[in-house]
Amino acid sequence: MENNKLIYQTVQEEQFQGHETRRKLYEDLEIKIGMPVISFFTSFVYPVSIEDSDVDMLQGIFQKTDLSAGLTLFLSSPGGNALAAERIINLCRDYSGNKKYQVIIPGKAKSAATMICLGADKLIMSEFSELGSIDPQRISQEDGKIKLFSIYNLIKSYEKLFLEAVNTKGNLQPYLQQLSYYDIREIEEMRTALALSEDIAIKVLASGMFKGMEKEDIRKKIEIFLVPEKEVKTHGRPIYALDAKNCGLNVEIIDPKGDLWQTVYELNVRLNNFVSTNNVMKCIESKNYSFHT
Repeated sequence: MENNKLIYQTVQEEQFQGHETRRKLYEDLEIKIGMPVISFFTSFVYPVSIEDSDVDMLQGIFQKTDLSAGLTLFLSSPGGNALAAERIINLCRDYSGNKKYQVIIPGKAKSAATMICLGADKLIMSEFSELGSIDPQRISQEDGKIKLFSIYNLIKSYEKLFLEAVNTKGNLQPYLQQLSYYDIREIEEMRTALALSEDIAIKVLASGMFKGMEKEDIRKKIEIFLVPEKEVKTHGRPIYALDAKNCGLNVEIIDPKGDLWQTVYELNVRLNNFVSTNNVMKCIESKNYSFHT
């Protein structure tokens, strides 16, 4: 299907799809922050996530962009693959060189998208911008609706049920019946995925915003991102700019009524609309070039 094909277009070719209007916003935003801006948006409406192919799309734009002044990633996504997030962090760091790699979070950057943020030198947020827990999610579709399940919660529910079965002195059958719905091989894979997300987050912080800090100290500082039940209580609950700043992350909180955020807000609205209502699920673009699927 045409909607699933990768489309690469110049600004001139994409005028009819709104890129020309967004280009003016990119130019305005780049003047205000003093460095190139590249957007990475995945839909919150369609079942799409951060994946390895995004690295190629980002690199395609990076190669055509002068990043000698640094790089600002304009990021919005419900999340995706942790290893893809790590590759994107490495890519952003490599291409920005010794200059700053920062992320603007205009709305929501959750799960693996939060991991990309943790790998930056600086985060630019408003008081309404949202990060989230970095425990992976399982995406499924039931009755035409997208459902997200926290892997952390799935593991916890299994472990709780298993412990109750071990400790019961009564009828085991109800526990055995419920445990039969779990595949122990999948549980082990989930545990590995959970450990991987934590390892990546701590690793990128140790070489970035928390450089020189011991790994265990980093883990304590970002516990709000690692253990949902501790503070946010559930995977989907937002972690706001002030929460992130209180963890020690380098966060600049922008006035949502200010001139800078007005530009951020308009670009965010236009991009969200583009990946939600035009049979487009993902958009990676700069002022001059655009990839979308």
